[in-house]
Amino acid sequence: MIAVFVLVTASAAWVHLRGTQANSRRVRRTLGKQSVWGGIFHGLTSGFLRKRKRSAPLSLVVLVQQLAALLRGGRGPSRLWEELWLVHAAHRDHDPGLPAKAALLSEGSQRVLTAARAASAVGNSPAHAIRTSAAKSYPLRASPERRVWMELAACLDIAETSGCPLADLLTRFAAQLIAEEDAEAARQTALAGPKATVKLLSWLPVFGLVLGMALGVDPLGTLLDNVLGVATFGAGLLLTVAGRVWSSRLVASAAGGY
Repeated sequence: MIAVFVLVTASAAWVHLRGTQANSRRVRRTLGKQSVWGGIFHGLTSGFLRKRKRSAPLSLVVLVQQLAALLRGGRGPSRLWEELWLVHAAHRDHDPGLPAKAALLSEGSQRVLTAARAASAVGNSPAHAIRTSAAKSYPLRASPERRVWMELAACLDIAETSGCPLADLLTRFAAQLIAEEDAEAARQTALAGPKATVKLLSWLPVFGLVLGMALGVDPLGTLLDNVLGVATFGAGLLLTVAGRVWSSRLVASAAGGY
């Protein structure tokens, strides 16, 4: 039982220390200037961070803004999608190392863009090609990129049916996407506190047992030596798990509440 308790305590300490990862990284970078091992660690971590930065896909808001800009510049429908494809999709086959130099669209978005370009080149509707390709590239209907592509196809259909300027429509669509991204960022910032509180309250009973043992008290012996103590321990454990699940669901509901 003591071994199990020590294992749980060590796990709790490890989870707690993960929250100080940013500070630890700065300390290691400082120490790295004074030791060989620190230099090796700094090189490995900086390479990993550069790889993560390179792998970040380009936001589709930029693509919509580029579409509006090309239309305002006088590009025709066929040339419009051709130029976008040359910028975002053509170089993947010819220069696999380009992500180190520039942000790229995700692979799914590149497939959708390629389908729109192919349809436009033969005179077909890019909107229909976008819908078909997006449904195949993003099977999950809740995918944010799928939603943006579907709404872009709707903008193309509206402009074709009503005759309204597509450039103005795409400019307003890009502004809407930017507003949604800002709202999501604000929501995640507001939820940072509740998420940290959920983690802290989940591990607080464990820290309390550790503190009791450090003060010379035997909380485990008191809890496990009699039936009432075992029942109290089991009820506390059950309530802790239930509280963690409930709090996590509340945070998840607030995060995806639109």
